[in-house]
Amino acid sequence: MSHNNQKGSSRKDFLRKVGYGVAGAASFPFVVTAKRTSGDRPVEHLSNRQWGSSKEMVRFGLIGAGWQGQGDLSVALRHAGTQVTAACDLYESRLNKCRETWGSDLFVTRNYEEVLERDDVDAVIIATSDHWHERIAVAALEAGKAVYLEKPMVQHVEEGANILQAAEKTGVPFQVGSQRTSSILFEKVRDLIQEGAIGTLNFVEGYWDRFSAIGAWQYSIPPSAGPDDIDWMRYREGLPQKPFDATEFFRWRNYNDYGTGVAGDLFVHLFSGLHMILGSKGPNTIMATGGLRYWHDGRDAEDVVLGLYEYPEAPTHPAFSMALRVNFADGSGGGSKTRLVGDEGEITINWSDVTLRKTELSERPGISTGSMGEAVREEYDAWYAEAYPESRAQIINPREFVYRAPDGYNDVYDHFGYLLKAIREGSPIVQDAHFGLRAAAPALLTSDALREKKIISWDPETMSIISS
Repeated sequence: MSHNNQKGSSRKDFLRKVGYGVAGAASFPFVVTAKRTSGDRPVEHLSNRQWGSSKEMVRFGLIGAGWQGQGDLSVALRHAGTQVTAACDLYESRLNKCRETWGSDLFVTRNYEEVLERDDVDAVIIATSDHWHERIAVAALEAGKAVYLEKPMVQHVEEGANILQAAEKTGVPFQVGSQRTSSILFEKVRDLIQEGAIGTLNFVEGYWDRFSAIGAWQYSIPPSAGPDDIDWMRYREGLPQKPFDATEFFRWRNYNDYGTGVAGDLFVHLFSGLHMILGSKGPNTIMATGGLRYWHDGRDAEDVVLGLYEYPEAPTHPAFSMALRVNFADGSGGGSKTRLVGDEGEITINWSDVTLRKTELSERPGISTGSMGEAVREEYDAWYAEAYPESRAQIINPREFVYRAPDGYNDVYDHFGYLLKAIREGSPIVQDAHFGLRAAAPALLTSDALREKKIISWDPETMSIISS
């Protein structure tokens, strides 16, 4: 493999100087345009953020150049003042694709260390399989590179401490790549909750269902792929060596050696979005059930998982219960939705809109004396009329409100916008290492609870298992 070894001036000092912000509320407001109506439903159309331009160039290196990594990088490069200078992957064809996309002079390598050594790399996107997350992220931080680390932050809960320590020690910007925390839709839900739009929260449910082979992680396996153009031994570094297996390499999410199962891969999005909305640190009780129901292709991962969680009362939210689900054989066609329920309404979050439905209990509780004798019924009716006198008719306010993202809105773009602002200005990052671990841990522990058939107690403050 030929490498381009030209390097630019060092900017590690610049990254260390600006540092990274502690977890906090995002400070960039979105804009709401004029209200419209759809039937009797007021509709508000949210506007894209304006990130502006910057003369301060941020140069990205990509580590893990599969479809996720290349997709992340493509979105990052839509921002002004960005470029890519290096790419790393263990499969030669992906590196060829990177050069086809971003230029034949792009530095490419199979060794991530060579990317981290380069002075013309200011930030790295780490989009490898999960079992490489912790070691590459720590090495990148120690090399002074700002980090965008794909979710989940770690493969195993105990790995989180190493990233926390590295982030705190180096002060380099670090962000986990679960984009819902930067979405204008989720920020709108946060505002509605804080305004008391649904009263007191008591229940949350979410699901992420699919009905396709690729959606169930049966990714394409090139017939020509083999150990000549894939560094299999490096891929399994730290694991017992075994003969090359193309299925495991390309469909790694299906296997416990490399992935985190459907809960680690998808529930983490639901935890991340919810924790941003509520300012929550997470649940203290984790339960789960599920199994392998359809995709009997040799995988370790379940294809149906249901999780139940108890959130304790916290300064930013009341105690509530949550139910999550993933079904990779959903014959209804699949889909994703999150619903927050309070005693005065509900908020439903879809891909491109948020719906608020308001309800309220009647001040008159109703009468249920039909099974009683006439004398008792008449007695109760008289008492009820005095206790709950009929009031004058009231105007019926709208019960449903819809908030829509603009056509083509991409929350990954906003997610990179926050990272770039942190790199250039030292502004706060919401999804920092602490936030990332508090979102990843309950997702990872869901699989443990399912497979070990036990209830797990988790301390979201100290980020540690209490008992199981």
